[in-house]
Amino acid sequence: MRVEIISCLQDNYSYLIIDDKNNIACVVDPSEAKPIIEFVKKNKINLKYILNTHHHYDHIGGNKELKELYNVTVVGYKNDAHRIPEIDILVEDNQIWKALNFEAKVFHIPGHTSGHICFYFFNENFIFTGDTLFSLGCGRIFEGTYQEMFESLNKIKNLPENTNIYCGHEYTLQNSKFCIKHDPNNIRLKNKIVEIKKKIKKNIPTVPSILKDEIDCNIFLKAKDLDTFSKLRDLKDNF
Repeated sequence: MRVEIISCLQDNYSYLIIDDKNNIACVVDPSEAKPIIEFVKKNKINLKYILNTHHHYDHIGGNKELKELYNVTVVGYKNDAHRIPEIDILVEDNQIWKALNFEAKVFHIPGHTSGHICFYFFNENFIFTGDTLFSLGCGRIFEGTYQEMFESLNKIKNLPENTNIYCGHEYTLQNSKFCIKHDPNNIRLKNKIVEIKKKIKKNIPTVPSILKDEIDCNIFLKAKDLDTFSKLRDLKDNF
């Protein structure tokens, strides 16, 4: 399995998980259909599934068109069935979703939205975190609570440290400015910022990031308790 990063809209990322042996793929959070269609056509890939992390339009905007064109199966959280267009398979927390050669564990990670989930492909060692965990950041709290978001981040934090994090947006450079302001003596963070700037300059995605780097550098994952996390999240909202 390999992951292709597809840039969408202004700063969104969608992801194609491709089984090269069988020339089939899933797409995670298709913000829009066009770039997905272009890649699939060019590489003659058979698109089989859409995996949605949450219902926000910039993550499900391509669902309808892709389903009409490729008859894909849409997978999403059971309690968001009314908010995810064209949904077919309803998954729940801690469920193993398995289809063809694709296999992922689903975690319910509320906070950004009440029905947010992530897909952890444990055999391949990568996870799609949507708008819950970003590289050097975390999502805004819209429908959930601080406690829910804190607990959701800790679920991800407890995965193997070499897990590859694929998040929903290219926010890393901006997030780094907030992290370094509140963690100015972090050498690993300083080194990471140098690498981020190099990638941005070359128009290379800063994702995936490695969970160990996030644990060491992401100020939200470094928060030891709910109160600290909540204060940081409030500060970031006004940063």
